[in-house]
Amino acid sequence: MSTPELPLHWAEPVQQFLNYLKHERGYSPQTLSSYQQQLTKLGLALHADSASWFVLSEQQLQRQFLRFRKSSLSARSLSLAASALRSFYRYGISQQWLSQNPADYLKLPKPDKTLLKQLEIEQISQLLSFDSHDDILACRDKAMLELFYSSGLRLTELVALNLPDLQLSEALVRVTGKGNKQRQLPVGRMARSALREWLVQRPALLDADTPAADQQALFLSIERQRISPRQVRERVLHWAKQQGLGQQLHPHMLRHSFASHLLQSSGDLRGVQELLGHANLSTTQVYTHLDFQHLAKVYDSAHPRARKK
Repeated sequence: MSTPELPLHWAEPVQQFLNYLKHERGYSPQTLSSYQQQLTKLGLALHADSASWFVLSEQQLQRQFLRFRKSSLSARSLSLAASALRSFYRYGISQQWLSQNPADYLKLPKPDKTLLKQLEIEQISQLLSFDSHDDILACRDKAMLELFYSSGLRLTELVALNLPDLQLSEALVRVTGKGNKQRQLPVGRMARSALREWLVQRPALLDADTPAADQQALFLSIERQRISPRQVRERVLHWAKQQGLGQQLHPHMLRHSFASHLLQSSGDLRGVQELLGHANLSTTQVYTHLDFQHLAKVYDSAHPRARKK
């Protein structure tokens, strides 16, 4: 990807950042395109007032975002731009291009708090694009969010998961749903990667005080016990705000987005219903004769974060 509109000394750091996201982090083309557009727009607006990205002050950035706001850019567009800029500067810090992030304290108008029915695929990419390598809670949260969207779990199903329920070698997770009905669900490539990273970090949240019943819990809290539904909701809200999506994101929206995106891609209503485990849409006989191979094929070909590169 290139940013030919920018002066070379402004474009090169952006190019390096985009290459990092593509080759090291595996970001989707949609997310890369969005970041490139946002950073190009910002760079074109800022380079006349500054020698480079890395000598900009918080005040200069704030003034530019105020100008954007006066030009009638929506709160969501401003949030997208700020999110891209923060991520770019975090990468810059890792490369020792600068020592602190001047975008951390940008004051932006609050995004629309209207409850979203579902997230668009681009918004899912935006939500899941945070760096989780150096923070155990971010690592855990990335695994939870990816699994929510990858497999369409209910909140209660996710917090109830134990280590034996996860079969990464077979790309499956066993879920106990309403009425204690069990179903096996595919786990997509991005979710498997996030879960593997979390499983390496997970022992650090175990100690002698961890209740015996929670020793096998897949997801643990900072209190060293099974994470609670309330804590998961708080973390989803945290990352929605951090990534510029507003504050009204609920875990169930990730499940709803999973179903909507699969249905849009596949048109297989029955397959989506089975993956969701809707008791009112399936009988015991249907569960018994579930054609899992068919469902796995639907999933692998249709889910945005399961398709092979």
